[in-house]
Amino acid sequence: MTPKLVIFDCDGVLVDTEPTTDAIIARRLTACGLPIAPEETSAMFIGGTIQGIADEARRKGADLPADWVDGTYAEMFAALAKGVPVFDGVDALLDKLEAAGIATAIASNGPMRKMEITLTPSGLIDRFQGRIYSGHDYVPKPDPTMIYHAMRVANCTVAQTVFIDDSVNGAKAGIAAGVRTLGFAPEDDDGRRAAIGAEVVTHMDDIATRLGLD
Repeated sequence: MTPKLVIFDCDGVLVDTEPTTDAIIARRLTACGLPIAPEETSAMFIGGTIQGIADEARRKGADLPADWVDGTYAEMFAALAKGVPVFDGVDALLDKLEAAGIATAIASNGPMRKMEITLTPSGLIDRFQGRIYSGHDYVPKPDPTMIYHAMRVANCTVAQTVFIDDSVNGAKAGIAAGVRTLGFAPEDDDGRRAAIGAEVVTHMDDIATRLGLD
């Protein structure tokens, strides 16, 4: 069934920020006594919040200063402000959704300031204006609060809604909300998305086909 609302995660679905942020997190954790490679950072913490990363790192023995979260965000924002790539096919998919009269929204665990930085250069922030929700303002994923909120704003039911996220943690929010959940895996899928009930997709064109837009 063609949906009436499609909710996107931001990082790793619309914009490819994770190589930059993973490298920063890995370097800052390593400097604080938790040696970790960027790809290990992604595997351990993907879909979470920076505060959640800090909490987990301390549990693993890292000696993080009190301002580690703020310092990490500051470094991330400076790096991301230099520009981040948009995933191939995003604008074409949004065009098809708009033409079909399908509402869209963003539900991300990232702070609003980060999304303003990453989405503004491409114009994506304008395409989602007023429908961007942050886990810093609501309960972060995997809690389904943001999904429910987006549905209420769009006046859509569970059966009319699709959620797209690249992380297992994020996809769990869609599953918990009871909506059709697509697990975006543009490079590879390790089976974890499908294991929780998400439909694995590898490209925006694949999403358009799954949603009956082609």
